[in-house]
Amino acid sequence: MTLPALFIAHGSPMMALEDNEYTRFLARLGRELPKPRGIAVFSAHWDDPDQRLTDDAEHGTMHDFYGFPEEMYQITYPAKGSAELTNQIMQRFEAGNLHAKPVTGRGLDHGAWVILRQMYPDADIPVVALSIDSKRSPSEQYSIGAMLSDLREDGILIIGSGGLVHNLRMVHPSDEPDDWAVQFDEWIAEQLETWNLHQLFAYDKKAPHAREAVPSYGTEHLVPLFYAMGAADNGRKAERLFQSYQYGSLSLNCWSFQ
Repeated sequence: MTLPALFIAHGSPMMALEDNEYTRFLARLGRELPKPRGIAVFSAHWDDPDQRLTDDAEHGTMHDFYGFPEEMYQITYPAKGSAELTNQIMQRFEAGNLHAKPVTGRGLDHGAWVILRQMYPDADIPVVALSIDSKRSPSEQYSIGAMLSDLREDGILIIGSGGLVHNLRMVHPSDEPDDWAVQFDEWIAEQLETWNLHQLFAYDKKAPHAREAVPSYGTEHLVPLFYAMGAADNGRKAERLFQSYQYGSLSLNCWSFQ
């Protein structure tokens, strides 16, 4: 059973409580995919210069956000970990000469549990969370994902959780997407559909409105895309499964890589 690698926009933490077109899509996606043996998720909210991954029997739920309704802080997602999957990932990192360190007691940040709770509400699939390093080059991030590509053939779902357009200083209450956000998303889509790594890796110089879409203080939300793409380097086929917007420019999209 070979699973795709996915890039999933996790939007606002409020997605944990919302019932909208996007949350219904994620629930449907979780039902339609073959049930994974395990999930490895690279989260934008775990940005570390060293490669980290969880090694817990059970995960706590991190409420790593502020100023939200009290109900948000009562939500838990009690997924189990997987020592087997952690070890398999470590073996591949070691083979790729990437120093990595398992950590315990961290829990799942909202970049991981918010989307997983929508897709797999029973929390019955083991999860290993992985850090990203936003200071690495896109090609390095892609190469790290590629180290895990063969795990997809063994029933492991690899997810990059972030946001292609994620500039919270430019959001506003609107149901209509801002033109600049759409133009950036469509440029990214064109490069993904042709697997144009040369252009993608230089998105900050090539893409329209790159500064607005990926501000210098927020690159960590885009880079999970490269980890997820790398995990499908052996197939190099991209398909956009969903696209919508919240707050004018907050891009909610899901890409599947085979």
